[in-house]
Amino acid sequence: MAKKKAFVLRVQPEMMEALEKWAADEFRSVNGQIEYLLNESLKKAGRKKKKVPRN
Repeated sequence: MAKKKAFVLRVQPEMMEALEKWAADEFRSVNGQIEYLLNESLKKAGRKKKKVPRN
């Protein structure tokens, strides 16, 4: 598995509260929820590279 890159993200307290609730509703961590949302947005925009299956 590829190594994940860490970075600092600053968000407004209201946004953080909404993300925490949304993540809890979907049984994810806040980090997992943000990663899920980013992945979905990248796919929708056609900017996510397709995975090449390994043989």
